[in-house]
Amino acid sequence: MALLTAFRRLSHASLVYSQRTAAAVKLTSGAWLTGQRRHFFHGDESKSLICLSVRSDNKVTVHFINRDGEKITVKGSPGDSLLDVVINEDLDIDGFGACEGTLACSTCHLIFDEDVYNNLGRVTDEEMDMLDLAYGLTDTSRLGCQICLTKSLDGIVAKVPESVADVRQSQDGSY
Repeated sequence: MALLTAFRRLSHASLVYSQRTAAAVKLTSGAWLTGQRRHFFHGDESKSLICLSVRSDNKVTVHFINRDGEKITVKGSPGDSLLDVVINEDLDIDGFGACEGTLACSTCHLIFDEDVYNNLGRVTDEEMDMLDLAYGLTDTSRLGCQICLTKSLDGIVAKVPESVADVRQSQDGSY
């Protein structure tokens, strides 16, 4: 609710939709600023992350290299995570984002070129814990649910590893 209160105080924005876990604000520029609270668990702690997206015509191009080598080019909104882009564009990447961005699996594991990786921001301890369980881990691996798009990332290439590990899955294959 603190996020919604802050939005209401902005003189150049008007609150259009509010709910306990989501908010949307129309800016005077005509763009939409949306926020969504995501909950994830790490050990015994429950944490939440608020992702803010600016919905406008100002899109960021992302190139995914799928497991079979196919290059898929899509556009996402600044502030969207790479997982959001995969879901919103209905990309056929088998098993990707099984935990829906709650940082409870490593199925959105992506590999980047070193120059791109260096511009992605800091890796949290929680993300590193999940990456440690990912197949095909490299020095430039990140989780797509933790990468928020910015205009500076326009044209990035994200490679999907050849195999995926879902740490939520038990040894017999059930959840």
